[in-house]
Amino acid sequence: MAQVEFGMFDWIDRGVGTLQQLYAERLVLIQMADRAGFFGYHLAEHHGTPLGMAPSPSVFLAAVAQATQKIRFGPMAYLLPLYDPLRLTEEICMLDQLSGGRAEIGISRGVSPYELACFGVNAGGTREIFTEALDVIRKGMLHDVLNHQGKHFQYRDVPMEIKPLQKPYPPLWYPTHNPDSVVYAAQHGYHFASIGPTSLIRQLIERYRKVWAEHEHDSDRINGHISVPKLGAMRQIFIADTDEAAMSIARTAYRSWYESITKLWHRHNDHAVDGLFDWDSGIAAETILVGSPSRIREQVARLINESGINYVVSSFAWGSLTHAQSTHSLELFVKEVIPAVTG
Repeated sequence: MAQVEFGMFDWIDRGVGTLQQLYAERLVLIQMADRAGFFGYHLAEHHGTPLGMAPSPSVFLAAVAQATQKIRFGPMAYLLPLYDPLRLTEEICMLDQLSGGRAEIGISRGVSPYELACFGVNAGGTREIFTEALDVIRKGMLHDVLNHQGKHFQYRDVPMEIKPLQKPYPPLWYPTHNPDSVVYAAQHGYHFASIGPTSLIRQLIERYRKVWAEHEHDSDRINGHISVPKLGAMRQIFIADTDEAAMSIARTAYRSWYESITKLWHRHNDHAVDGLFDWDSGIAAETILVGSPSRIREQVARLINESGINYVVSSFAWGSLTHAQSTHSLELFVKEVIPAVTG
């Protein structure tokens, strides 16, 4: 079996309690992952939707930095077209310093046109904004004075008094399930993670590895300081003591999560993502893993063996799952799944 590490992905979607309670309980879950030796915690960024109750990832991640010891963490991903890149550069540097150099920075153009529209950003023009914003961020972390004159951003002689602890800057991630975007990620050596069935993940990773090998020695790779990229699959997971109990609890919890992820789309009478997040399809394709420890062991082992990934990124808290249900699920995963698939 391939060498593999484990991480946690999170939306912090609206749960069953207060928002204050949601934040506090999530920090406890992350501390559990930290003690269990998880590599990373990855937080989504969403706006105008109950899917994202931590719309400013940097704020919550600052709390993560102080609540944990070893686990690495970061956004999955900052939506670069929504930021002033100078301000975001300073936030990234602060997070890296606060955590003792544990920041892992995911970047994206954004997926939902309706979330981008909340800020007056047209989804059709995000590619060039993303590219220019990333250029500014890299300049800001690499140089003592920031100068940039571009189409979307202009800075002249800005002193960069704060730098990241990691040199030249924290590792970068590019999440996508688009084959063309995988080529971009591989050319620059980004860490990579994707949703989708195992067959799609395998195709994406095969393409990534091929392109990565062709560009391994290019001098202009954006994430070239990372020698071995993490190639991950993202899965929602719920484990209970029996298959029947797990399925009963998770089906109800997923209904709440599904309403959150589709709400903003449905507000605009758009049902384009409905099928992508269908419960029955997800269970059949094993993008949603639900069951007893023995069932999940089989599914995770199959995912690793058939996809070629070296990183399993799991979500343990979603929808109407209670904190007790999520923590029990994570405990079972740590005690009865990870040792079996890595031994």
